[in-house]
Amino acid sequence: MLRAVLIGFLSAICAFSAGGELEAALARMDQAAKTFKDLTADLKKTHHTAVIDENAVDSGTIFIKRQKPHELLMRADITEPDAKQYAVDAREAAIYFPKSQTEQKYKIGDYKKLADQILLLGFGTTSKELAEAYTIALGGSEALNGQKTTWLELTPKSDETHLKKVDLWISDTTGLPLQEKLYWPGPSGGDYDVFTYSNMKINPNLPDSAFKLSLPKGTKVEYPH
Repeated sequence: MLRAVLIGFLSAICAFSAGGELEAALARMDQAAKTFKDLTADLKKTHHTAVIDENAVDSGTIFIKRQKPHELLMRADITEPDAKQYAVDAREAAIYFPKSQTEQKYKIGDYKKLADQILLLGFGTTSKELAEAYTIALGGSEALNGQKTTWLELTPKSDETHLKKVDLWISDTTGLPLQEKLYWPGPSGGDYDVFTYSNMKINPNLPDSAFKLSLPKGTKVEYPH
């Protein structure tokens, strides 16, 4: 009888502690959202293809600016291993391939639900906005690039997001994400992308012009489906 009481008591303490950690992480996100305007950071993107158990790694720099809820300006300059540039605003996404001097443009409206869910992942996002789209659970505490983080496990509330789940590592210092892991559905069942951010500069007051692609004269424009 005493053993059962002790187990129940310890379980309750652990559950209370986990709830406290989650609430603290969400509170840090809310605090960061109040003052977040823009940032620059070094970016490392790892795409894992499960069927061949292979990783493809890109690295470069990312620029982000939150103009209003559910709306970001973003530009990513990939330098390794193959140079390319990405730009995203409220209407469209564009990719520029320097080797072929080709720009591909995509209407955001075609992927609105997915875009909304991904853009919600931590940069200027409140806990209320996050909870509207995801069921949030505590994954634990982890050190990432020398910083303490709280790991959140997010399950999309809508099947229209095309995401199975998301892991989010929130800095205990800044309340901003240091890493995101997006799990994709599909036949292999194990494909994912990991985005890791380092050397962040928060609120450097970036002009809108910083989010325009640098396109040379004669660039060919394509509109893939």
